[in-house]
Amino acid sequence: MAISLTNSAAERVRTYLERRGRGVGLRVGVRKTGCSGYAYVIDYADSVESDDVIFEDGGVSVIVDATSLALIDGTEVDFVKEGINEAFRFRNPNIKGECGCGESFSV
Repeated sequence: MAISLTNSAAERVRTYLERRGRGVGLRVGVRKTGCSGYAYVIDYADSVESDDVIFEDGGVSVIVDATSLALIDGTEVDFVKEGINEAFRFRNPNIKGECGCGESFSV
């Protein structure tokens, strides 16, 4: 079981946490929503909960709750800049389908 970061994503998280001045890592999870069932949730973590699983990649702690991990195990998180737009992108090998707008997925 693992969640990994590309070099670009790890650099973005390290830089942001340093500027922010606090935080223990990047929290990745899912929530039920959208037309396909689930959407990714990403935030900077200030604490670790008892049911969290922690992965280390590129000098960054990636924190995932156990329920979400079952749906996103094996996912690679990337950080992409396209013109003035920038965003985290997910490569999840468990996806069976995505909605047309790309905001939600099914497993």
